[in-house]
Amino acid sequence: MSNEIEFLSQQAVRGRMTRRDFLGRAAALGLSAAFANSLLGTAARAAGPIKGGLLKAGLVGGDSTDDLNPAGINNQVRGVFARCWGEKLTDVAPDGSLIPWLAEEYGSSPDAKTWTFKIRKGVTFHNGKELDANDVLATIERHAGPDSKSGALGVLRGIDTLKVDGGNFVITLKEANADLSFVMSDFHLVIQPNGGKDDPLAGIGTGPYKVVSHEPGVREVAERYDGYWDLASRGHAEQIEIVVINDATARMASLQSGHIHMMNRVEPKVVELIKRIPGVTIQNVAGSAHYVLAAQCNTAPFDNNDLRLALKYAVNRQEMVDKILNGYGSLGNDIPVNAAYPLFSDDIEQRAYDPDKAAFHFKKSGHSDPILLRTSEVAFPGAVDAAQLFQQSAAKAGIPIEIRREPGDGYWSSVWNKAPFSASYWTGRPTQDQQYSTAYLSTADWNETRFFRPDFDKLLIAARAELDEGKRRAIYRDMAMIVRDEGGAIIPVFNDWIDAVSEKVGGFKPHPAGELMGGLALASCWLAA
Repeated sequence: MSNEIEFLSQQAVRGRMTRRDFLGRAAALGLSAAFANSLLGTAARAAGPIKGGLLKAGLVGGDSTDDLNPAGINNQVRGVFARCWGEKLTDVAPDGSLIPWLAEEYGSSPDAKTWTFKIRKGVTFHNGKELDANDVLATIERHAGPDSKSGALGVLRGIDTLKVDGGNFVITLKEANADLSFVMSDFHLVIQPNGGKDDPLAGIGTGPYKVVSHEPGVREVAERYDGYWDLASRGHAEQIEIVVINDATARMASLQSGHIHMMNRVEPKVVELIKRIPGVTIQNVAGSAHYVLAAQCNTAPFDNNDLRLALKYAVNRQEMVDKILNGYGSLGNDIPVNAAYPLFSDDIEQRAYDPDKAAFHFKKSGHSDPILLRTSEVAFPGAVDAAQLFQQSAAKAGIPIEIRREPGDGYWSSVWNKAPFSASYWTGRPTQDQQYSTAYLSTADWNETRFFRPDFDKLLIAARAELDEGKRRAIYRDMAMIVRDEGGAIIPVFNDWIDAVSEKVGGFKPHPAGELMGGLALASCWLAA
């Protein structure tokens, strides 16, 4: 019977038999409907990419202020959608290595000051224009320009000249940067026709899907671009749709009902519940993502380092791993990098919850009033519960914390990077240089803790130019100690990525770079059943 049912399932997957007929034949062979459906899903996934259908995801993080300018991507909805319609010069593989994408080859001079990217031929934008090196130059020029508000600006500083040399794009730097090829994988650096200078909001790229509908904070819809250069590996569904569902319970209900096929940011506390939903699997992987309570170092009372240390000692990190992450993560150490990064120093002492030290530094700071922490359910999974745990652990040190729960819509545009003390979330970056340059360099637009330290900046630039790995590791260790002991970032935990995916989805492979396969699930997966 096993050979017969396997044959029947393959026939159904290939469209030679309807699903209804397959289930009827399976029932005649004595198989339950649930078991037959699981066999069909397994067969479909094993059969490889299947073209067609509407693939839908329910995501947290959308905002009514969202637009299609990749320079301003600051939440997962914008990021995942950009991965569908746009592409970058390079990308990061699941093992952390770099792979060429719109640049089919790349390399640098021996001193890492001049980098050359050979632009792939035969690639077209959704408006029909063929990609060339001038589009790449204009893109980097727009993101790195003096009036840029790009989230990638921090990692693009230090450019001396940009030029086109035939089919190559060439960057010359003022100082060496051993990681520049990784910089080109930054999710903001989507290559657009003429760099997006004509209309950065148009959503025109080289990706497998072209934009059909953009409803900020509601939904994003795109259809397969038949002129895509690599339809063998991406663009399997006929259409993709992102539905913004910021409420965790509503996302889970939508997945259970079949209204969506995948969801991001599963709250760890409901993982076991979701595992019991028929036809749904949990997909999780460790990475570089971390929860942050961001205090702005240039605003009272957080301009006092003793107060910042008091708050760091007042966090019960193990309790957050146990109760907020349910074990799906690891301890943070007030450093925005962990063992997922190359050249990470694992010999730095782990900061532990210490009410006595917290009380000592709080008293030394001279502050006594309640400290306002602003948070929201969209900040990170369990953000409100985490704030309450922090409030309780800090109270044992005599530190009063006041929590203000903000609405999800508008949190990333009106609270984050503006309020003196707020919950934040970072997906991490491929290299230490990118993470520090984006959020801790004094001139970075996304320096959410207002960490302005010329000595730190000097070390960062030195590490970027250092080609000796041993020396570079030592510099990064010094930088980590400065951030840990004097910065405004309280980083209690690093979280696993946890997604929930329907068995109808084929090709899903968790990626350490981020949730939903590093944002590529809609672009790369297919409807398997």
